[in-house]
Amino acid sequence: MSTQFSKPQHYRIRHQSAGQFEDTRFEKIHNAIFNNSLEASIIVAQEIAELIRSKQTQKKLCVLGLATGSSPIKVYEELVRMHKEDGLSFSNVITFNLDEYFPMTKDDIQSYHYFMHAHLFNHVDVLPENINIPDGTVNSDDVYQYCIDYEMKIKAVGGLDFQLLGIGRTGHIGFNEPGSHYNSGTRSITLDHVTRADAAPSFLGIDNVPRRAITMGIGTIRNAKRIVLMAWGINKAEVINETIEGEITSDIPATYLQRHENTTIILDTEASSELTRVKTPWLVTSCIWKKDLKKRAIVWLSEKLHKSVLKLTDKDYNNNGMSSLLAEEGNSYDLNIKMFNSIQHTITGWPGGKPNADDSHRPERANPEKKRVIIFSPHPDDDVISMGGTFDRLVEQGHEVHIAYQTSGNIAVSDEEALKFAEVTKALQINSTKIDEIISALNSKKTNDIDTFETRELKGMIRRSESVAATRYLGLQDKNVHFLDLPFYETGTVKKSNLSQLDIDIVANLIDTIKPHQIYAAGDLADPHGTHKVCLDAIFEALKVLKPKKFMNDCWVWLYRGAWHEWESHEIEMAVPMSPDQVLKKRHAIFFHQSQKDGVMFQGDDSREFWVRVEDRNRLTAKKYNDLGLADYAAIEAFKRYHF
Repeated sequence: MSTQFSKPQHYRIRHQSAGQFEDTRFEKIHNAIFNNSLEASIIVAQEIAELIRSKQTQKKLCVLGLATGSSPIKVYEELVRMHKEDGLSFSNVITFNLDEYFPMTKDDIQSYHYFMHAHLFNHVDVLPENINIPDGTVNSDDVYQYCIDYEMKIKAVGGLDFQLLGIGRTGHIGFNEPGSHYNSGTRSITLDHVTRADAAPSFLGIDNVPRRAITMGIGTIRNAKRIVLMAWGINKAEVINETIEGEITSDIPATYLQRHENTTIILDTEASSELTRVKTPWLVTSCIWKKDLKKRAIVWLSEKLHKSVLKLTDKDYNNNGMSSLLAEEGNSYDLNIKMFNSIQHTITGWPGGKPNADDSHRPERANPEKKRVIIFSPHPDDDVISMGGTFDRLVEQGHEVHIAYQTSGNIAVSDEEALKFAEVTKALQINSTKIDEIISALNSKKTNDIDTFETRELKGMIRRSESVAATRYLGLQDKNVHFLDLPFYETGTVKKSNLSQLDIDIVANLIDTIKPHQIYAAGDLADPHGTHKVCLDAIFEALKVLKPKKFMNDCWVWLYRGAWHEWESHEIEMAVPMSPDQVLKKRHAIFFHQSQKDGVMFQGDDSREFWVRVEDRNRLTAKKYNDLGLADYAAIEAFKRYHF
């Protein structure tokens, strides 16, 4: 069953009713699922462009409500491209932005005023007087009247023709946090802690995120003639499911859109993953029971009923929408044994393959006995955080292991940490004007200042030294540690450059030099600040270039997840168990990354340190396997194979 639309025409996005078909009967808002956010963003941009041109033909103004954040960036990029290459004019466009932090100056790089001009307004011919963004510098005593005036200005031009939205993990649209009223107008609001935590990376820490904002209200948004909400990534999947399938509630303000007659939610595959028709399609329609779907369904049934796989009965299958699977297989006994064996075969203590063993039921090949391995680590600690136990096994079992740190990770080193190292260096009486310049720059640094090149260099060196200390602890020789320092990362700010050919070439050259039998890479597309995805894209693009080469026929790629999420049980294709001693050894390897311990800058809304977070995750994976009826391990690291 396909759950994706392949570049639909606008009318298909706009006019198909939610719940119209059997497989969408739980859905209360029309939505379209795309393979990736880029493809989806182009379609949204095309609809906006079509509306602008239609209004131009009618000699009318086009009133757009615009959003900020990561979700609409590719939409704005495509609109800019259409302006420059296809002649799309914005001369008849009036814009109203959803929100702005308060207080916030317009020239602050974190302001939405700055964001909109950087991503759209500076590159198109929209008239400056037609741009409306809530003013974060309004005097506190005047905010109430300012919000009324903003609301009246929207009404004066006939209301919003089109409103573009993102969604926060609290379910907020604009900055309408949980508790917002259905008929609320433009107003000042206090930001939810989760919202501030999600914004923390851009502000280099949650303490720097404003606590208040000015936002259009739910009522203002609902009055738009057309609404398109976009959501990308696995971290939005849960709130999207609640928005589309849940009851209308102020706890999830986005559910108010269920009462809007012309709303579409645009999703990538990860953001759609909790929808019933995607996660459990057998509950809403007939299925073609391919191997992967069988595994997903049986694992789901086992977890739902809290029964091990071998204890599932015919009645369990029939009562949970899986009677057709049972009919196809004959009986639950044979089906259970088949699935139990399939899951058991994912478990291995030999991630590089077990020598002189039958590998027909093992995740990896037995031959060659000694493999060349590259572990790609987006940041200088992802290797030990996400697969430290497997790393240790690969080295211990005699494989030629290489670690490739894709970025310097310098942005994640606090100023305080850098100053400490600079002052220690100075105390050693090492004569260097560079050290004095770094200390001076750090002591005089102001909000929005970008670190000097020398400061970034020092921060990168701090992370390099921590990485080498950790890899030495795990028995790796220094010559097998590679620091790629991919250029896309080296902006000095949280916002990175786009992936370039130079980034791809650096990755491809390393792979071509080592000619690995195994590549491990971070497949964590829910990375809250995007670096993991760009690093993974660099690897994927490099693999495309190298694919014709002979050595690539023997190269397998295994994806691990970062500190934020783990593969679902049914997705895991290699599970590497860890003993209590190995868990402790992994913890000590993580501890070498001291600059990322005790107050890490990109913590998210999870207050646990990375080592605690990942140990809990590895224990939970082991428990899930045990609950399915498999052996009881202390912890498990999980991998999914990527077929290129």
